[in-house]
Amino acid sequence: MKINTALILCAGFGKRLNPITIKTPKPLLIIKNLTLLDHCINLIIKLNIKKVLINSFYLKEQINEFVRNHNYNIEIKVIEDGENILDTGGGILNLIDKSNEDNFLIFNPDTIWNNNYANEINHMINLYFNQNLKNILLLVKKDLSFDKSLLGDFDLENNLINQNDKKYIYTGCQILNKSIFENKKITNFSITKIWSDLIKQKRLIGFESKLKFYHATNLDIFKKLKDL
Repeated sequence: MKINTALILCAGFGKRLNPITIKTPKPLLIIKNLTLLDHCINLIIKLNIKKVLINSFYLKEQINEFVRNHNYNIEIKVIEDGENILDTGGGILNLIDKSNEDNFLIFNPDTIWNNNYANEINHMINLYFNQNLKNILLLVKKDLSFDKSLLGDFDLENNLINQNDKKYIYTGCQILNKSIFENKKITNFSITKIWSDLIKQKRLIGFESKLKFYHATNLDIFKKLKDL
């Protein structure tokens, strides 16, 4: 079993990085001579995934043009949220609704992804299929975050996620099966609503990353990341 399709969430307004995101969508900001979107797509290519679906809303014309003008030798399709932004949950559901696949590797592009993540994500994919899971989130301990102001999201015990002691940060990478969206409609809702329901059912699974975590949280952190 393998993941055939990756999703990249590119619809957001990026308000925490204003004013540089007033005219440029956050995924197209540049770190180390590449856009955040480039970093993410390069990792997906390293993972040998052949198809990418990207959602767009804010400054969507720039996202569309960027993808049109770049040849990554994989299939990439941009799908607009529609008249209104759909948030993370609705955005993911809108993308998977356009696919015949069951399992999806999903990225937020505001993490500075690199090919060092390939080994961890491959292990996460193997765990996902070997244990017949329906979800798994890539988490990292707070002390590995470059941005020391980031609050934790979860705790992790034996690969089971809870919120008892929030020592872990969600990295922005997860695998989801479309079945977890059963009875959900394509509207504006956050994926955290589904996570919360799964936590209550003791069914939200995590995988720990051991890599240093770089995330374009806000304008101050972004400027520091550019200077690294």
